[in-house]
Amino acid sequence: MFPEEPLLSQEKVDPVRYRESQQVTWVSVVVNIGLTLVQIGIGWIANAQSLIADGFHSLSDLVADVMVLIANYHSRDPADESHPYGHHRIETAASLALGVLLAATGAAILWSAGVRLQHLEDVPQVAPIALWTALLALVAKEGLFRYMLAVAEKLRSPMLVANAWHARSDAASSLVVAVGLGGSLLGYRFLDPVAAIIVGFMILRMGLKFTYEATQELVDTALSDEEVARIRKTLRDTSGVLGLHELRTRRMAHRVLADAHIQVDARISVSEGHRIAEMARQRVLAMHPEVLDVLVHVDAEDDIAPEMKTAGIELPDREYLLEHLRGMLGLDVPQFGKTLLHYLGNRVEAEIFLSQQICFDPEQVVRIEKRLAELLPGDPYFTAVSLNCRVAPK
Repeated sequence: MFPEEPLLSQEKVDPVRYRESQQVTWVSVVVNIGLTLVQIGIGWIANAQSLIADGFHSLSDLVADVMVLIANYHSRDPADESHPYGHHRIETAASLALGVLLAATGAAILWSAGVRLQHLEDVPQVAPIALWTALLALVAKEGLFRYMLAVAEKLRSPMLVANAWHARSDAASSLVVAVGLGGSLLGYRFLDPVAAIIVGFMILRMGLKFTYEATQELVDTALSDEEVARIRKTLRDTSGVLGLHELRTRRMAHRVLADAHIQVDARISVSEGHRIAEMARQRVLAMHPEVLDVLVHVDAEDDIAPEMKTAGIELPDREYLLEHLRGMLGLDVPQFGKTLLHYLGNRVEAEIFLSQQICFDPEQVVRIEKRLAELLPGDPYFTAVSLNCRVAPK
């Protein structure tokens, strides 16, 4: 009906996803190594301080790529005793670190641009080769950004998305450098720091956005209302589920964990209730691939109301209630067969399967029924008792 889902501890990492994540990051490493060497070298020769600074910005991208490689390597580790839900949150931690790095880069650009704007007379004349190098870096970074973002969205990896936008921030800084160098060559030296301030704000905003989103995941923020509604519908549509009064969700990198309280018929067996819960879980896993696992709790009634949260807790335990029942019916232990107790609200219903000795004695059954009719209305525990005779082959 539904494919058997492995336990969390047995979850296997998608090798294709891991391979593509590593590949796109290594491409970024190679590009950033090349840009760092070229920008710093040409900037030094052409006396272009902004190009040298942009080269160090490319170096920060290289550091970010190394962080992604490390996080991607460790996040593929399967669940273990210390991490029963796996290591997916390493991606989230890396996304947080990248967000902070973006914010710091934006702030540094703002500071540097402000200093240059106040000391325009100290900005040296640059050689034209610096402008061509900045344009080359701009094209390379923009192309890298689009490639990385396409792969990140395909793999639904927040860490790779953050790293892609980090590449875009470096492309923006290269644009700033190109405009500044072009303006400097034309005699408008103020254009470089002004453009740097604008883009610095953009990068700072982007970094704060990624930092906020990663923090939201780390504090177990729920999915969007639309995503929760889809999972809720899948659970409600499961055969045997009478209601769903609690559904909690949280992200773990590109996966989702959820737990739900479903309501089933209060008088079915434990095994049937378990089967309904497992069917509900399997339906969610089959219809929502992003869901890593669902913990389904079975309720006999809608306990969403505060007064229902502790319903039945103060009632006596099974042994006491069985002894109370035997006293009500005037029977001893051997005359009792299987007994089912249904804790409903703050009272109990009982189903008693009498022994064959009593079942074949109509007078005794009538006597028991009369005693129940007299005692049940004032009983402190039971609201109803049903008597059953079990028929089984010898």
